[in-house]
Amino acid sequence: MARSLNIAGAHYIGAVVMAHVHGDLALPGQRTPLDDYIDELTALRGEVAKIGHNINQIAKKLNSGSHPHPGDTTLLAQAEHTLAAVGATARHIASAANQAVTTKAA
Repeated sequence: MARSLNIAGAHYIGAVVMAHVHGDLALPGQRTPLDDYIDELTALRGEVAKIGHNINQIAKKLNSGSHPHPGDTTLLAQAEHTLAAVGATARHIASAANQAVTTKAA
């Protein structure tokens, strides 16, 4: 089992004993559901950031023309609103990930 976890046998035995003493059966270095949650939040934040990048590219394209087309002003206003929502979402996801990391470290 120690080899499959890539830790020394003595470390494994010590960790098991201490886990039982403290009532916690998770081994140091072993992935937990919290690790999966943190990974999912990190991936989600990356996907949301990509949405923000795409919105910025759309706004840049709309702002680059010399003559605005009908609806450009409305579209730019919506892009600004959406970008603000994406930014808030990314901050909330980062906050949740940071809280999970803090919980894991405790």
